[in-house]
Amino acid sequence: MMIKKPTLKSTFTGFLYLAPMLLILLVFNIFPILDSFAMSFFTKYNFYTNQIGQIGLGNFKTLFSDPNFWLALKNTLIFVIGVVPISICLSLGIALLLNHIRFLAGFFKTVYFLPFVTSTVAISLVWQWIYNDQYGLLNLFLRHLGIGPINWLNNPKWAMPALIIMTIWKGLGFNIILFLAGLSNIDQRYERVAQIDGANKWQTFRYIIFPLLSPMTFLVTVMSIISGFKVFDEVFVLFGGSPGPGQATLTLVFYLYQKFYTEWHYGLAAASGVVLFFLILIVTIINYLYSRKHIYYV
Repeated sequence: MMIKKPTLKSTFTGFLYLAPMLLILLVFNIFPILDSFAMSFFTKYNFYTNQIGQIGLGNFKTLFSDPNFWLALKNTLIFVIGVVPISICLSLGIALLLNHIRFLAGFFKTVYFLPFVTSTVAISLVWQWIYNDQYGLLNLFLRHLGIGPINWLNNPKWAMPALIIMTIWKGLGFNIILFLAGLSNIDQRYERVAQIDGANKWQTFRYIIFPLLSPMTFLVTVMSIISGFKVFDEVFVLFGGSPGPGQATLTLVFYLYQKFYTEWHYGLAAASGVVLFFLILIVTIINYLYSRKHIYYV
C-alpha cells in the first residue's frame, strides 16, 4: 500500500470532514472553558445582562480565604486517595480471575459492568436503602458479625467511607473491562516461557504480566483520579442534595455547585472551577512524567 505525500488539497479535504465535530467541540467544550476562565476574574458581574462591573483577582483571594473551600479540597483529596488505589487493586484482581476462567465469564463481566451503565440516581437510591441504620442490608450483615448498627448517612464519621464504598462499587466494572482488554493484548507465550523457567504465579505476575499491563494501569489510574476529583452526582443523590452531615462529603465540584446555583456567586464558582482544572492538570502531568520511566510498551 502506497502512502501519498500530504498536499494542501488533501489537508483541506481532511479538515472539511472534521469540521462538524470540531465545530461542536469548539462551541460546547472549548468556548465554555475559556469563558469560565474569563468569568473567574469578574469580581462584579451581572450574569443575566452579561455586564462586567469590575475585573481582578478578588475571587481567588476570597476563595483561598474561605474555610469551606479548604474543607472541600481536603475531602476531595481524601475521596481520591480512598477510591483510586482500592478500585484499581480490586478491578485488577477480578480481571485476572476472569481472564483465567471460561465458565460463565461473560455472565460475570456483564454483572460487574451493569452498575457502570446504570443511572447514578438509581444506584444512589439503592445504596440509601443499603445504608439505612434501621433496616439496611449492610447493617443487617454487620449485626451477624456482632457489630452494632452504623448510621452511615447521618454520622460525619461514616459519611465519607459510605461515599467511597459506593463509588468503588459503581466504577469497578469499567476498570475491569479495561484491564481485561489489556490482559488480552499480552502474548501468552511470555507466561509459558516463565513457567518453563520455573517461575510461580506470583513471579509471573510481578515480573511479566504487571509490567506489560502498565500502559493500561496508567490509563485506569489517570481516569480514576480525574473522575474522583469531579465527583458530584453520588454526593448529591446519596445525601439528598446536601454535602453530607456536617459537610463531611463537601467536594470541590459540590462547592462549585453551591456557589453558582445556590449562592449565585458566579465569579467565585468560576474561580473554583479554574483551581480544580489546574489541580487535575498538575496530577495528570505528574502521572505522565512518572509513566515515561515506569511504563513498558511491547
